[in-house]
Amino acid sequence: MAELRPSGAPGPTAPPAPGPTAPTAFASLFPPGLHAIYGECRRLYPDQPNPLQVTAIVKYWLGGPDPLDYVSMYRNVGSPSANIPEHWHYISFGLSDLYGDNRVHEFTGTDGPSGFGFELTFRLKRETGESAPPTWPAELMQGLARYVFQSENTFCSGDHVSWHSPLDNSESRIQHMLLTEDPQMQPVQTPFGVVTFLQIVGVCTEELHAAQQWNGQGILELLRTVPIAGGPWLITDMRRGETIFEIDPHLQQERVDKGIETDGSNLSGVSAKCGWDDLSRPPEDDEDSRSICIGTQPRRLSGKDTEQIRETLRRGLEINSKPVLPPINPQRQNGLTHDRAPSRKDSLESDSSTAIIPHELIRTRQLESVHLKFNQESGALIPLCLRGRLLHGRHFTYKSITGDMAITFVSTGVEGAFATEEHPYAAHGPWLQILLTEEFVEKMLEDLEDLTSPEEFKLPKEYSWPEKKLKVSILPDVVFDSPLH
Repeated sequence: MAELRPSGAPGPTAPPAPGPTAPTAFASLFPPGLHAIYGECRRLYPDQPNPLQVTAIVKYWLGGPDPLDYVSMYRNVGSPSANIPEHWHYISFGLSDLYGDNRVHEFTGTDGPSGFGFELTFRLKRETGESAPPTWPAELMQGLARYVFQSENTFCSGDHVSWHSPLDNSESRIQHMLLTEDPQMQPVQTPFGVVTFLQIVGVCTEELHAAQQWNGQGILELLRTVPIAGGPWLITDMRRGETIFEIDPHLQQERVDKGIETDGSNLSGVSAKCGWDDLSRPPEDDEDSRSICIGTQPRRLSGKDTEQIRETLRRGLEINSKPVLPPINPQRQNGLTHDRAPSRKDSLESDSSTAIIPHELIRTRQLESVHLKFNQESGALIPLCLRGRLLHGRHFTYKSITGDMAITFVSTGVEGAFATEEHPYAAHGPWLQILLTEEFVEKMLEDLEDLTSPEEFKLPKEYSWPEKKLKVSILPDVVFDSPLH
């Protein structure tokens, strides 16, 4: 639960916002990380020293449900001459380390990221006659923060969030989000590390799909060129009734389709409802079962495998000609790792720390025949995986949200994979890798063409390539929700 009050109002944990007029006694008591972020807010809004603020009644570090201690809400006049309308500017406090005493985040020094290394912002177009900011964006930001804290997956500019519901619980077409750098907030050096500011941008379903098929940065750039769809500062208008492709039909063919053909997709993975079975051996063979079923995990992903999958999901467009699966790293890095693809000596085969992992977890198992299972939403992304990633020499990972399992598709140009052309199906415990040649990818794209229009087929749907000993099933969500599956 949260309460709404001015940030300078008396409260048990929030003294007045620091600044030139703040009493020295209050400033000395103010948490240093919070003080640093407030300083950046005061730089932008010197005339709003005490903005309205949504405050977590019970702080996260006291057992409360909301990871963000505060969300401040400012009124921004915009710049009509630059097609920047007046709007409300929301800024979170809590994803970074506000206190430096390990109550929420582990303090790791001043040189790296503070906490998760970022705070969220959001710009919402102000409606005519609106005298106070709506508070629903604060709960939206709390929802994203809960995801970050629970999954330890962080965001970076260009990421997308599939929300599948109007952001304000209305009938709006704005039902998903992209993330980008806030156009005004500058990175802040706090006593506990660096904090950057990532802005949430509300988008329509069609725009989300375009970001998945191409890349988030490309769609963000298109949104900046359409004033009513965001404009230069990417301000979300919940009343927007048209997508950028309906506003300007040429954008789809001339920019997005051409971009997909030229660049491929920088979506390197998704969390999904999915599963796989090894058809090479009967599932009743308990001695060395290779059947991986949702809801029953005979083996768990090792810490190293989990970290590599996280890195795979984090990575986007590779800058070198031979993309490399990130090396398994047993140590969790605080926040996003922005390093580009590692060198060949850092690939899986040469990882020097594998000796600390039990042999049965790192033993590569070559499989003869595989059955892949996806729900409809995940299955609809298979053509993107094939056309936008593998045909461009990259990789794509499905990480199960219902079980400790993952599926990574790799092309022949990816280094560091344990699937090879000789053994295209291989597994580390419940992590499956599938290597597909360009010829087979083209064949699969032909056979899976109806996945691009999922409303036209009924579930379950099955595809099979007997000569490759591969089967793919598209199943209803209820199958993945069942503990017996």
